Order: sequence, then structure tokens, then C-alpha cells
Amino acid sequence: MSDTGRRAAREVSPWAVGFAVFAATLMIMLGIFQALQGLVALFNDEFYVRLADYTFKLDVTSWGWIHLILGALIAIAGFFVLSGALWARVIGIILAVLSAIANFMWLPYYPVWSVITIGLAVAVIWGLARYSSPDAV
Repeated sequence: MSDTGRRAAREVSPWAVGFAVFAATLMIMLGIFQALQGLVALFNDEFYVRLADYTFKLDVTSWGWIHLILGALIAIAGFFVLSGALWARVIGIILAVLSAIANFMWLPYYPVWSVITIGLAVAVIWGLARYSSPDAV
């Protein structure tokens, strides 16, 4: 293969870069939103609905720590996704899946916000899975 052919094969599509930036931006937003949700649970645990009997019932403070830590990790991973590293995209997908699961379990406490956060997590997964680097086969 000629040198020109190799360069053409390695060029990154603007769409691929767009998906990566889209996913990284959504990750940063999702992480901040989730961390804020956790901070509200930590500072004002009376804000959320108290459930009498729920399968995944944890103390609201425990949920606050879960959301705060997960949100911080997602936001940090979002900045690393901007570097284009494959490991950052893999970690981003894993954290987005964990975020969707945590928000599904959190659904009875604050339904509308949980659905919005799950939607953002699904969009992150789509954006990260859609991106292909120039070195990908």
C-alpha cells in the first residue's frame, strides 16, 4: 500500500470526532448532574421522597454518596475521553452503564430526574460506541 493510501486509511472522519466530543461533553454534564443529585441527598435528605417499602431501599445519605462518587468519576472520565484514548471510552461506557443502573434503582425517589439521567447515560453509551479511532480495524 502506498504512503498516500495509508494516510487516507488513517484519516479520522469528522463525524467520528464529533461523536467523541459529543459523548465526552455529555459525560461531563451527566457527571455534574449526578454529583449535584448526590450533594442534594447529602445536604438535604428531606428533599427526596421517603419510601415505605422498596426493594432497593437504602438510606438517602447512602444514595447521595453513590451518586456523588459515580458522578465525579463520570465527569473525570469525560475529560479523558477528549484525549481520544480507547481505555477512556471503555471506562466511559462502563460508568454510563453503572449510572443508568443506579438511576433506575433511584427511580422511585425522584422519577423525572432519574429518567433524564438514564437518557443521558444511554446517549453517552451510543456516542462512545459509535466513535471509531483511525487505528481501529
